[in-house]
Order: sequence, then structure tokens, then C-alpha cells
Amino acid sequence: MSLISNKRYLCGKLHFMKYSAYIVTLSALLILCYCAPIRAQMIPEPVGDEAIYLFLDELAADGVISLNGVVKPYSRLIIRQKLEEAAARVKESGSQTAGNQASLVTAGGGEVVIGEKKPGSQASGSQADRGSAARVQAEQELSVGGGPESSPGDEPRNENLQLTPRQQKELDFWLNIYSPGEPDGKFKLLLNPATAYYRDSLFSVTVSPILGLTAAIISGREGDPGDPGDPTGSTSRQRTIAWKNGAKVYGNYGRWAFFAALQDNHQDPLVGLPEYLTRERGGHIKNGTDFSEMTGGVSYMWKWGNIAFLKDSPVWGSGYGGTNIFSGRAPSFMHIRLHLKPVKWGEMTWIHGWLTSMVVDSTRSYWVTNAYGTEYREHYRRKYIAANIFTFTPVERLHISAGNSVVWSDPRITPYYLMPVFFYKSVDHGVNSGINNSNAQMFLDISSNNIRRLHLYGTLFIDELSTARFTTSDYNFFSWKGGFRTGNFSFLPDLWLTAECTFTYPLTFQHNVPVTTFENQGYNLGHWLRDNSRSWYFALDWRPLRAAGVRLWYEWSERGPDYQSIGGSRIGLRYLESIEWKNNTAGLDVSYMITGGVQARASVTLRDVTGTGEWYPSHLYGRTTTISGGVVWGF
Repeated sequence: MSLISNKRYLCGKLHFMKYSAYIVTLSALLILCYCAPIRAQMIPEPVGDEAIYLFLDELAADGVISLNGVVKPYSRLIIRQKLEEAAARVKESGSQTAGNQASLVTAGGGEVVIGEKKPGSQASGSQADRGSAARVQAEQELSVGGGPESSPGDEPRNENLQLTPRQQKELDFWLNIYSPGEPDGKFKLLLNPATAYYRDSLFSVTVSPILGLTAAIISGREGDPGDPGDPTGSTSRQRTIAWKNGAKVYGNYGRWAFFAALQDNHQDPLVGLPEYLTRERGGHIKNGTDFSEMTGGVSYMWKWGNIAFLKDSPVWGSGYGGTNIFSGRAPSFMHIRLHLKPVKWGEMTWIHGWLTSMVVDSTRSYWVTNAYGTEYREHYRRKYIAANIFTFTPVERLHISAGNSVVWSDPRITPYYLMPVFFYKSVDHGVNSGINNSNAQMFLDISSNNIRRLHLYGTLFIDELSTARFTTSDYNFFSWKGGFRTGNFSFLPDLWLTAECTFTYPLTFQHNVPVTTFENQGYNLGHWLRDNSRSWYFALDWRPLRAAGVRLWYEWSERGPDYQSIGGSRIGLRYLESIEWKNNTAGLDVSYMITGGVQARASVTLRDVTGTGEWYPSHLYGRTTTISGGVVWGF
């Protein structure tokens, strides 16, 4: 009896210690935040706003700014800092004349050139207000030093930098959007960006709708999804429609920032189910066509870092046709995120998240009987993830990142995975010695803009590694990506070429324990093409006007057998032993940012899809042509 009593006491003590470690860790982080100096706030900009992300990549490839793009989404602060850095660099290089520009003091200490009115002209009141506010904000930031994600040491060497006329107009356009408004304590309706806005000396808030409508006509010949050799079939024509509605709000109060966005989505028919090999995001499906997404969080920022508690979708890794580490396709999940940049040559990001396992826990499920009848109330098994990534900049414009992650179910909260700097695979060997109760991964990313107008990048995702397999025909569980983006040459300005390949070996991103798979809500957290696959992606981007894009692209992708569903031995599986699914797709996309947050889109897509029917929307199988168009307000 005493032995049993002692065991109960120990279990209770350990249970208390788990939560104590959790509370102590969070308390230490909050104390660190409280003791840090005041700083501008971290509000993530959705990666769906592709135009600003591509423009920053363009500036980095041109050597105008230094940009670490391995962790997204960027904050609105880092976007503004990089835009101001670009304006300052162009000014310093002497590429613009002073007669048609105005100056703005930035956090970097330089003079930023931003569209001054010509003699005799009159600037609009809103532009003048925002420009004045930008100067005030820049002066405030100078008093507390460089930003947590950008420092003077990040700036590229002084070179003969010159923007194309389109780039200069686009730089002015984005500066006007991301510069803070004047703290006059007045509520304003703005056109660029299209938002409602309030700001005083302590508090600011911005409200924007989220609206979108896309209609398409799909025509062509449907093949037999189960027969890869059947490219012909009956002709068909189908109309599809997708819309979204909601709202987002973000702002700050003193040291703290907040954001929240609610978006209802309708897709008829659906193209974002978990088993589909598409980039389309999905979620909990209602009525066969609808799903909603709530994102948001609070954050605190100091001089060399920030901490946030938020529900969002992290995107880790380099790439333009999808990333290998965290792709952002899975539904958002709650997580704590810590970002530190104490020195100009190094930074780190760590997350601790709560995932949805979709595995029913029978021990916590129960029957309920009341006046409405009898119902079985199910509960999912708990599922967690911890991940870190460290980025080092040994030489200017070269970013080398390495990190690791772990997915586990039991124990619920453990101090081992609350340590941001741990190598979790080694910790797992001790915590789960002799049992299979977690799933660890490692990753490496290299991004280089050392050659002007050329971005070289590569990512390696390691799900399982055995050095003994290096000398045999067996594969390790790897997913790797390599590519380049080049363009904007003097003889072909505003034109960019992208080439990218991705190879993923069998059982990468998979796990034989359902509750520890690299998934959230059934969606793979890694590359959208999943395991045992390969793809080639090519794109030609032309930027003829300010915030306008024309993209001609081609993608060839294929996938072999799904060994996870087949079962059997997990070693010695042949890579792409047979082609079970194949997709050859080419498209022409046109987009134009009418004003901040409002974008018009149109596209023509040619597809030839054959193979396993469960892996792709049925209405897109065979040889089809899709013509679509729409408008988006808010991302």
C-alpha cells in the first residue's frame, strides 16, 4: 500500500513539475520583455500578399538590401525598415537627382528619397500626413537604436545602385502604405491602403475588410483518373466560384501589438482538401464547400527580439514554388514564437505549438444522454510541435540557416521542448528511451545574393538519417530543393526568370504513429507534394507597371506509390518505383495592385493530370483549360 501511495505522490509531483516548468519559462520570458526598452511592434503581414514579398526579394537580388527570407511571414516593421533601407541606399548611391524628390530621415540614419512634389505642384493631404508621421516615427526609433530584425550591419556595401523607373514608383507606393500615419488622434478613412485608421501617441488601430471573389470556367477532355494512359475522354465545361469575406484588425498599445483576422471561405467545388496535391489552403469543411479561418495574436518587441503568442501559419525555407520545411498550406495553429537577433550576423526563431491530431482519444471520449438523445462526445489526442532555426551571415548577403523540430503527443507539456536552443533529436533519445513516442526532423537552408541580380538557394529537410545508408542503395528520408532567380538586367529590365526543382524521398514527412505525423488537422506541414515525389518549376515574371505582374509559368510534378498507406517494410523502398500521379501544368497569370490591399487578378491555366483520383480535384483531371478572374480586398 505504501508503494502504491508513493507512486501516486510521485506522479502528482511530476505532473505539477511539468506545469511549473511551463509557467516558469513563460514568466522568465515576460520578465525579460518587461525589462527591455520600448520598441515598434511586430504585426505579421500575410504571405498571401505576394506582391510586397516579391518586391523585397527583387531588391535583395539587385543588391539594394540584405534580406533573410528563410522565416515568414515578415512583420510590417521589417517590411517598412527594408523599404526605407532601399530608399536610403539608392539616395546614397547618387542614382536619383534631388530636384524631383523629398527627403525622409530613417532608422538607418540616412536620408530617404520619396517622391517630393515638383515646384508648383501640390501634394495630397494624406500623403503629407503620412510622410510627416514617418519622419516622427523614424526619429523615435533612432533614439533607441536599430531594429530587432534589421540593423545597420545588415546593409549591403555602397555600390552604384540604380532602380528602374518602375521600381522607383513601386518603392514610393509601398513606402506610402507601410509608413505610419500621423499620431493626431483622429479617425481616418484611407484610400492607400484601403483601411480605416486611428493613431495617437500611445495607441493605434487599423481595420480592413477581407473580401474576394474569383470565378472560373473549366473546359476540356476528362481522362480516367485511375488510368494514367487514358488522356482522352468526354468533353466537359464547368463553372466554379470561390469567395471569401471577413475582416482584420491590428494595432498597438505602448510596448504591445495585437492583430486578429476572421475569414470565411467558400469553394465550389473544393480544391484544398488534405489529400489533394495542391497548394490551396483548407480547413475544417462545412456543408461540403465552406471553411473558416481565425488568425490572431499578441506580441511584444524590444531592441533585439520579440515574443508572440499567436495563431498563424509559419512558412520556413526558401523557394518560389513551395517551401520544404513549413509550407504554410496547413491550417493555422496556436504557438509561442520567440525571435532573437542580438548580433548583426546571427539570429534565431523558436516556436512551441499546439496541433490538431485528428486521432480520437477513447480514454477521454464519453457518452452523453439528455433530452436531445444520446451522443458520443469525442476528444482528439493531444499533439504538440517545437522547432527552432538559427541563421548565420558569415559574409554579406549569404544566409546559412540550420534547425530542427519535434512532434510529440506524450507527455503533455515537457520542459525539454520548451528550451529554444536544444537539439530535439538528442533530447528525444533520453526522454523517450526505448519507446516510439515522438517524431524529430532536421533542416538546412542556404540563400545567397552575393552575385548581383542572382538569387541562389537550397533547402534540405531530413526526416530520418542513417549514415549506414550512405554506402547502400537505401534512401534516407530526405526532401531537398534547389533553385535560382535572376533578371532585371539593363537590356531586359523588370524581367525575372525562376527555375526550381524539388525531390522528396519515400516516407519523408510521414510517420508510422498517427498522432506524431508531421501534420496539422490532416494537412502536411511540409512540401505540398508530400513524399515520394519530384517537381520542376519554371517562371518568367514581367513587372511592367507599379505593383503589376505578368507571370508565364510551367510546372511538371509527379508522385510514386504512397508507401504509408500500403504498409510493410519502411527501409529499402524504391524512389518513384512507379508513377502513380502526374501533373503537367502551364499558366499565364496577370495581377495589378489597384491600391494598398486591393488587387485584380486574371489567369489562364492548361493542365494535363493523370493518375490516382484521390490526390487531385476530380473536375481538374484530364486535359483541361481554366480561365479565371477576380478581385481581392485584404489578405
